[in-house]
Parts: sequence; structure tokens; C-alpha cells
Amino acid sequence: MSFKSGYVAIVGAPNAGKSTLLNRLLGEKLSITSRKPQTTRNRILGVVHRENAQMVFLDTPGVHKTNATLNERLVEVALSALGDVDLVLVLVDAAAPDRSSEEFLVRKLHSLDKKVLLALNKVDCVKKPELLALIDQWAKAFPFEAIIPVSAKHGDQVDVLLNEIEARLPDGPPLFPEDTLTDLPERFFVAEMIREKVFRLTGQEVPYSSAVTVDAFAREKHLTRIHATIHVERDSQKGIVIGKSGAKLRQIGEDARKEIEKMLGRKVFLKLFVRVQKNWSRDTKAIAKFGV
Repeated sequence: MSFKSGYVAIVGAPNAGKSTLLNRLLGEKLSITSRKPQTTRNRILGVVHRENAQMVFLDTPGVHKTNATLNERLVEVALSALGDVDLVLVLVDAAAPDRSSEEFLVRKLHSLDKKVLLALNKVDCVKKPELLALIDQWAKAFPFEAIIPVSAKHGDQVDVLLNEIEARLPDGPPLFPEDTLTDLPERFFVAEMIREKVFRLTGQEVPYSSAVTVDAFAREKHLTRIHATIHVERDSQKGIVIGKSGAKLRQIGEDARKEIEKMLGRKVFLKLFVRVQKNWSRDTKAIAKFGV
């Protein structure tokens, strides 16, 4: 049999489950997740290796209409991925559709000369008559190559989705060595794991006003020593992240350290700092500095 390989962009509205799906496809946690929308800020590459195919997936930020500087940059990151791939995989939340964002995305798809698949996610939360109506609705909205109901959380129909993707990839050699999971460095994922804990453990506007930088990453004989900074926009947010007597920051650090140790396979010493950089999410230079 011939070997197939290619790039696949996963796109969709915020909170459609793109990162959860990528992690399910890979069988490992690569993209951070939370119940809050717009958790993903970067293009995350993950490689799925099969016997006769290699699929290189790009997880992207949620596509939606926005006037906020940071969110405009995130949408730009997502849409820029569409031009460089062999196949586009649109993911839709079947249980809680985001009509405005989905219509915005479909308009963008019409201008592409790409094969496009649709995965209807969270079908475990939808009754069959509603699902059939949704499939019919989407079939009329765009000429998708196929429409596949899936549950990224539980893994339902994910193998079917992979088969549909593999069948539509071009013939070609592997694009990465067979032991490659991603092209991103460990420091990137360390920052992401810390940011995930900020998303999960703080409320209100704090997650969207936070960014994380890794200031030091040193491998010693028996452990890895990491210093990282959580950047926020206001003094009040700094107080929330630190918490009473430093309790919240300790919890963020402890939860992040456990995941980092799991990823690195060794003991980690993690020291966190919190700094205020006023209105960074509206400053294009600051956004670039924080790697978005």
C-alpha cells in the first residue's frame, strides 16, 4: 500500500473541544484545556503515526468575530493555519452551537480551495433526532467531504474520523521521525501547563489577562529547576493569583509541578513569580513578547 501524509488544521468556534480532540487523537495530553473558551492561544502541532499514514494536526485558537486586540491576534493565528494544510477539519459543538462564530468560519471556508471535513463533537450530549437534523443542516451549509459525529471526551467515533482523514491525505513520505509527537520545545509546554492552572483555578477576568513566561529552565543531576512568571494586567489580579497568604499561587504551582514532572519524567523544582504588566493584552508588542 502507498503511504499517505499531510497537515490537518483543526478549526472551530471557541470551546468546541479542539484541544480535547487533539489530545484524544494523539493519545497524550499536548494542548491545555479548560471549561473557559479561548484557552488555546498558539498553533499546537501534534503528529499521529499510523501503519500507512502520518497525520500532522494543528490545533488552533477559536475562530470568532472580535474587536479585542489579543483575540484578533488569536483569530489571525487560527485562519493563517488554513492556507498551509492539506485538509481542514472543522469541529462544531453539537450540544451548544455558536451560530455567529460558525457562520463567520463558514464564510472563510468558502474562499478556500481545500478539502474540508466536519466533526460534530459532544454527540453524547445530543438526542438522535436533534443530531440528524444538525447533520442535515450542516450538509446544506457547506460541501463537506464527510460529516462525522464524535465525542472527543469519550473517544466515540474517533477511529472513524481518523480513517476519513487518512483516506483524503495525499500520497507522500513521513514528514517527521516516527517518535515525534510535536515540534514545540519543553519550555513552551511548561508555560502552557502553568497557564492552564491559572485558567482552572482563578475566575472572572484573570485567565484572559494572564500570560506565562519561563525565565529559567535548568536540568540538574536529580531534578529540573524551573523559574516562571505569571503576568497579569492589574494589581487586583495579582492579588487574586497570589491568594490569601500565597495559598492560590502555591496551589497553581503544586498542580502545575505534578503535570510538568509527568511530562519530563523527572523531579521538578518550580518557583513562580507574579508581575503586573498593565494592559498587555491590548499591546501588540507585549502580545508578541509573550509568544502569541
